Amino acid sequence: MQAQMLAPAAVLVLWSLIMLLWTAGTRFPAMAKSGIDLRQAKRGGRGQDLEGVVPDSVQWKSHNYTHLMEQPTIFYPTVIMLAVMGPGALDVAMAWAYVFIRIVHSIWQATVNVVAIRFALFILATSCLAALAVRAVLATLLHDPSVVTG
Repeated sequence: MQAQMLAPAAVLVLWSLIMLLWTAGTRFPAMAKSGIDLRQAKRGGRGQDLEGVVPDSVQWKSHNYTHLMEQPTIFYPTVIMLAVMGPGALDVAMAWAYVFIRIVHSIWQATVNVVAIRFALFILATSCLAALAVRAVLATLLHDPSVVTG
């Protein structure tokens, strides 16, 4: 079951890269339309410098990509801990639920971006992550190495 526990993390990594491509695919054309020439851009410029320069709907993709670099950074080690300790079916289901909800959250934020719905999706995903974190604590804290499981 270790591979099944790691699969959701692999999918979230892939999704994060898809969001990066979506960000670039919408941002560069919007920058060109706004008259921004990357060859003459100010040194050390950052994506957040584009706030108010390109349409908000373009920036939503970037905002979501940033979010995928935040909370999921604690999802990944949690999944690894559980994979090492021997996950249960519920652990795998919660990891998949987290990833599914994060993908829905991404699509919502990148397209519609009604904050009340986005926040509800965030809370649902965070609840899954919290359950996984508790399971990881229990699996590691209560682990008895003298018990051999087959």
